Amino acid sequence: MKAKDALLEEIKDKLLENTGIVITYSDRKKEHGRIVQIKNERFIVVVKPEITQGNKGIVLQQLKDVSKKANLPVLLITKYIPSAIVKSFVEEGISYVDAAGNCNIQQHNLLLIIEGKKIERLPKTNQARAFQEAGIKLIYCLLANPDNINKSFRELSDLSQISLGSVSTIIQELVYSKFILKTKNKKVLKNKTDLLKRWVIAYNDTLRPKLFIKKMSFINKSEYQNWNYLNLSSISEKTRWGGECAANILTKSLTPAHYTIYTDEIWQSVGKSLKLMPDDNGKIEILRLFYNEEEGNTVSPLLIYADLMGSGDSRNIETAEIILNNELQYLK
Repeated sequence: MKAKDALLEEIKDKLLENTGIVITYSDRKKEHGRIVQIKNERFIVVVKPEITQGNKGIVLQQLKDVSKKANLPVLLITKYIPSAIVKSFVEEGISYVDAAGNCNIQQHNLLLIIEGKKIERLPKTNQARAFQEAGIKLIYCLLANPDNINKSFRELSDLSQISLGSVSTIIQELVYSKFILKTKNKKVLKNKTDLLKRWVIAYNDTLRPKLFIKKMSFINKSEYQNWNYLNLSSISEKTRWGGECAANILTKSLTPAHYTIYTDEIWQSVGKSLKLMPDDNGKIEILRLFYNEEEGNTVSPLLIYADLMGSGDSRNIETAEIILNNELQYLK
């Protein structure tokens, strides 16, 4: 039995055990997935092994697309989903069931909510180096400028700030995974859309948490309305807006609710310059800039896109699509 089918049966048994309700899967698969019936309500099923901080934005976008195309509410079935992500998905109208039997299914007169069931997550092993920290940095350089693929390994090492040996190993992995095609005279970046998706997930799950420095708030709350007048270059030449602020500057289509600053300075310098105070619940996050940024007051469109997709916020995902269709068109 395939892993996906096994999970479907596992979920069916758990829901029956916890609620006494039988769910029925249609043998006939529609173009976008299998149909499930719970009492009198029908859903289109999307199965995902695990939802993480890194893939939640991509998954949310896919769930909405599938629901729209199938003209049915969507039911997410997953092995594991963190409670914080559950909350954001439920707010977006997404029903779900996990392998422990937790669920939140709401459609018309159907309401099933089960919380608090524990499931043990298996440790991840044998992960490709391409999607660990060094690989994420190197792939960033390739996605930001696909022409970089034909630079020497030493040049790529300097550009990505990782070891020469890591560059060699990661390039070999990307060739094996068919993300790089080697011809007689050059290398070509292939399957860029899939590589972008995997990189966004890996960046948000693995690298971004390591870049986090501090959460802060403006001492003067009125400054949230005036953030775009702040001079980040007064902190350092490598201090840039990221996330929603950078998206606002780039697209003019998003009003920030959270504020992201990438910098090569310590948080105390940022706080002193911008009149910020430490706040664990603050709306301002300070992160370490991990690459040599070009001139400008924002990070690259690629990094803005990754920040927005990693947020899991539907308005951010819509803006990320605008950036993908314009500034990142070459990756589609």
